[in-house]
Amino acid sequence: MSARRRTTAAALLTLAVATATLAGCADKKDDKAGGADAVKINATDTACEVSKTTFPAGHIVLDISNKGAKTTEVYVYGDGDKIITERENIGPGTKATINAEIKAGSYEIACKPGMVGDGIRQKITVTGEGGSAAAADPRLATAVEAYRKYAQEQADATIPAVEAFAAAITAGDIEKAKSLYAPSRTGWERTEPVAESFGDVDPKTDTREDKVEAGQQWTGWHKLEKSLWADARIGDDEKTLAAQLVNDLKDWQKKIPSAEITATSMANGAKELLDEVATNKITGEEDRYSHTDLADFQANVEGAQKAYELLKPVAAEKDPELAKTLDSEFTAITALLAKYKQADGTFTSYDKVTEAERKTFSDAVNSLGEPLSKLAAAVVVVK
Repeated sequence: MSARRRTTAAALLTLAVATATLAGCADKKDDKAGGADAVKINATDTACEVSKTTFPAGHIVLDISNKGAKTTEVYVYGDGDKIITERENIGPGTKATINAEIKAGSYEIACKPGMVGDGIRQKITVTGEGGSAAAADPRLATAVEAYRKYAQEQADATIPAVEAFAAAITAGDIEKAKSLYAPSRTGWERTEPVAESFGDVDPKTDTREDKVEAGQQWTGWHKLEKSLWADARIGDDEKTLAAQLVNDLKDWQKKIPSAEITATSMANGAKELLDEVATNKITGEEDRYSHTDLADFQANVEGAQKAYELLKPVAAEKDPELAKTLDSEFTAITALLAKYKQADGTFTSYDKVTEAERKTFSDAVNSLGEPLSKLAAAVVVVK
């Protein structure tokens, strides 16, 4: 994805064992899921080899092998670098599979060794009418429309919350601004994959300091977070940035109706939200100054669960054991988070969470993430 979700070397080291375990599970599924019709992508540190550059619209399986020494990401980009589908944090020597629905048109597949920059790109052409899971099953069409409504509601609710946060900054009230920081992020974190699909919005609003790329101005939540907690400062620059954040998020709000949402993008987005927790929240690097990571963590889990619940009628019919497992794992992770909820509705500051407790969180995320990675395949088959 864009710069907002890059894993540091320390984070990768912390998660190496869990990642390797999940990769082993994924590899077995990938071999079964791909087959002769899959588009195979061999990613290295210097190349992005795509087995087909023209293929029919509809259900597409991308079989990705990272043969490089760096962790990579793979994207399918549409016009204006709109993200059609993606997979992050593909470790060296591991594989990943993406189930997606892609309409006819011209696109680019990008591999990003080191998870930085614009990536190594290959042009592809998708032809014909194609079928979609939603067209084949009206329950999925209903789920897609319900999720779009949910994404719009979250964006709509974010605007007054971020306006209140910005107003506190404009008034020079550091403590009030601190109290409003985490609530202003909830709607965004619940629907982050949709927000990120608009390639120009996320870098302006949610980039962390160490992930600002060459030529990019650091703006958004995390720049203000540093000013409030690390620098204890509100000056003219912060007031300008707060106003810009409001405007950038209003731009996101207006774009929701045009978002490309499919049953598979919902399922993949749910998994992306868990990956976001694993790579940024568990390590404490997302909200490194405010330590409000658990609030974002909960919002990510809530957003993933919403997508799953909307897809569950179809997933439970096709794979009842998967649905049973997901129900159990969502219940478990929600109960774990509840232990850290304070009487005032805020969460325990993440710098107070011990390494042993963080390991418990990591285990819970991995336990949910593995079955959640199978959700797209459970809803994608066109009858």
